[in-house]
Amino acid sequence: MPEEFFINVLPKEIRIAILENKILQEIIVERNFRQSEIGNIYKGRVTRVVPGIQAAFIDIGEERAAFLHVSDVSDQAKDIRDVVQVGQDLFVQVYKDPLGTKGPRVTTQFTLPSRYLVFTPGNFEINISQKITDEKERARMLALLKSSQVGGYIFRTVAEHIAESEILKDQQYLDSLWQEISERMRSAKTGERVYVEPSILLRVLRDHAGCDVERIRVDNEMAATQMKDFAKKYLPFFTDRIEFYAEERPLFDIFSVEKELQEALEPKVNLKSGGYIVFDQTEAMTTIDVNTGSFLGRDNLEQTIFKTNLEAVETIARQLRLRNIGGIIIIDFIDMQEETHKTAVLQALSSALEKDPVRTEISELSRLGLVQMTRKRDRESLERTLCISCPTCRRRGSIKSLTTMGYEIIRELKRSNQLFDWPGFLVRAASPVIEYLKAEESALLEELTTKWNKPIELKVETSYGQEQFDVLPGQNK
Repeated sequence: MPEEFFINVLPKEIRIAILENKILQEIIVERNFRQSEIGNIYKGRVTRVVPGIQAAFIDIGEERAAFLHVSDVSDQAKDIRDVVQVGQDLFVQVYKDPLGTKGPRVTTQFTLPSRYLVFTPGNFEINISQKITDEKERARMLALLKSSQVGGYIFRTVAEHIAESEILKDQQYLDSLWQEISERMRSAKTGERVYVEPSILLRVLRDHAGCDVERIRVDNEMAATQMKDFAKKYLPFFTDRIEFYAEERPLFDIFSVEKELQEALEPKVNLKSGGYIVFDQTEAMTTIDVNTGSFLGRDNLEQTIFKTNLEAVETIARQLRLRNIGGIIIIDFIDMQEETHKTAVLQALSSALEKDPVRTEISELSRLGLVQMTRKRDRESLERTLCISCPTCRRRGSIKSLTTMGYEIIRELKRSNQLFDWPGFLVRAASPVIEYLKAEESALLEELTTKWNKPIELKVETSYGQEQFDVLPGQNK
């Protein structure tokens, strides 16, 4: 499907929206205090070995110890004590970010991705993405490469039908990169990071910018230039598709991206028919409840239930990706009587999940209409990224964090400046939000004040909760 990327850049936050046919499918948020560690390589030290769970904890110099399972050390080893000991130094690579109270998951089996290939030091096989099914193309690709003296390669899906010269360029790049990393390893100290993955802006180009991507719009000129420079070097065919978005209207207001993002933080999702779905995320799992709501249908009850479940399937698949929900997921479909309906709903769910780039597995539909599925989880969900546990409801729910509220107010200021000819702006919000803006975003507010030649006044509203605010016309002092 034709894709478009919107990239919203603020000093401490980058938001990336992925659209397919102008419909929001995925949102990635990275803040400078919560950057992804996936792909980074560290020299760590084993601090604890736990035979009961066949794992070890590794000090990598970060806030939380990393978790290393025996399967991430060796395919043959059965006992963690046979492969690592307390006090041992070893190099590990992060493949799953810290989640909740858990530290990052790490492996000693490294992978280094480029545009078309993944280099696998120590593994000398040549493998091809399972999504490439053309046997002639697979044979051509296998004939292109021979494993290097230190490792093998995996052809990524985007490598299909790519010229040999481009593949060989990638191979040379990966070989040089591994040589650099190997040099750093020789002199690294315990707890030192010897390889850092590129910034999220460059990873988007490397991992996502294929032939189906029509364009990438970036609302920050410096970021757009950085991405263009990277594209000129590694993806010259894509350079002209990167655009600097210079309009005053917030980028995420186009195609209602901001609105959909806000709705993705709500537990309830309405269906067009009148039915609805409720998402409930907990530490252990996520449950999804399908309801008919006001949808009565024109046919019998069984047909109404069947139609609601079918409509829910597409919405569930899209919301899982948009909310980045991972781990164990239980879907409570409305109970159906006819076996043909049960089979059709399960097949529809399987088909809808095929569009998800993240690996998923689903079970059979139980007698009670329950489906258990899993979705690979390598980073926090959208809710856990943008929200914090609510102190008022004693952790039974969540509210938006101060950072999230601060950026919402800044975006509303930009929106108001575009829509209204006000002499100035008055922001009314709860005391913690106002204090956050003064302490953390004063430089950005000063920049906007200078750019628009309009004052921005911040006022505490004692009756407001943390998620409430107003942007009103102010006075030009």
